Parts: sequence; structure tokens; C-alpha cells
Amino acid sequence: MSDSEQPIEHTESHSIDQPTRRITYSRRRVRIGLTLTLIGFIVFLVGAVPALFGLDRSPIIGFVQIAVFLVGLGIMCIGGYLCMMALWKDRVPSIAADVGLRMVATGYVVAVFAGMADVFGLGSHSLPKVPYFGGWQARGVEIGQLIIAVGFLLLIPYQAKRKEKS
Repeated sequence: MSDSEQPIEHTESHSIDQPTRRITYSRRRVRIGLTLTLIGFIVFLVGAVPALFGLDRSPIIGFVQIAVFLVGLGIMCIGGYLCMMALWKDRVPSIAADVGLRMVATGYVVAVFAGMADVFGLGSHSLPKVPYFGGWQARGVEIGQLIIAVGFLLLIPYQAKRKEKS
């Protein structure tokens, strides 16, 4: 195994009375997940704020921009999932983590359907009009992102504090 495939072991001890706690995770999986998350964030920014990259050609947010930032959001979700699951190495994920994964997926679906509402014929600018990213769609995408964030919080491997009897 190379150095990047070796699990990292950290020990933490806050006092002499408390036992040391071992945390292990795969450095390679975390790097891949963080790289995907960063790439997804850049793609998201290209779609959401193309003026940052000198690509702004329209005063409105149209279909291509919506599609690009939703693809970026999807890449960020996959990268975040890889990072969070790397923290569960050598352990079975809890029920809360399973619920968190489903919330991340559900939040992404909510964001996609809210962002593409006009394309799907559910928005106020149905086809053949030019799809336009309006206020209601923005709120729907924000709600989807909030659901994704709560899902990621549930994916964190919290340690239950044990009370030891003296």
C-alpha cells in the first residue's frame, strides 16, 4: 500500500481519566471526495455566477446556466457523500446516516425539479417561451440545498458519550 492508501490514526485524550479514542479514515477517499466537491463548486459557480469567469452573455439566468449549476450541485453532493462515508470506515453507518444519505438525494431531486420547473412545464414560463429562473424557482432550489445540508449533518459519525461507573 502506498502512503495515501494507509489509514490515518489519531488519538485524542483530554485527561488521564478518559480513555484514548481512535479515529481512522482513508486519506485517499477524503482527497477524492474533497477534489470532487471543489470541482463541483467551480462548476456550480460557472452556472450560477458566470460573470466571475467572464462568461456572462445574458441578463437572465436561462436553461444552460440552470443546467450547469444543477450539475455542479450534483457533483458536490457526490463528493460530499464520499468524504462523509470515509469517516465511517471500519464501522457500519448508523440509521441516521442512512436517513442523511436519502435526504441528500431527496434535496438534490427537489433542487433539480425546482430549477427545471419551466422545462418540465410546471413553471410560469412554460415552453415554447424561454425558460427563466424566477423567484419561486430560486426558493425551491434553496429549500433543496437546505435539505441537502441537513442530510450531510446526519452523515457525521457522532460518538455517543459513555458514562462509566466508578
